[in-house]
Amino acid sequence: MTDNTEKFEKDYSEEKYWTKLTNFAKKAGSGVVEKSLWLYFAAQDEKTPLWAKTTIYGSLGYFISPIDAIPDITPIAGYSDDLGVLVLALSTVATYINDDVKNAASKKMIDWFGR
Repeated sequence: MTDNTEKFEKDYSEEKYWTKLTNFAKKAGSGVVEKSLWLYFAAQDEKTPLWAKTTIYGSLGYFISPIDAIPDITPIAGYSDDLGVLVLALSTVATYINDDVKNAASKKMIDWFGR
């Protein structure tokens, strides 16, 4: 996982992440947004170790990068590769996706998608 996402870690910034979500949350869909938020909030937790944060930032960098396997502007399939990378990262850092992380993500999901 690290080798594949390491090059995208440099593409991550908090500002770029929130800009991407704000502009494309509905287009990306609730599944992609929820997974990315779980990762984002897990990375904010001081108990999450550096190796996990590196994995998270690499996968979020892939998500926000305009250059990935399937361009995000491609209808229907555009975010499927992003979802795959996010799910792989989630499986790697699953221990750090706790109730606090999920609750923070749920609050943000309600802002964008309603109940």
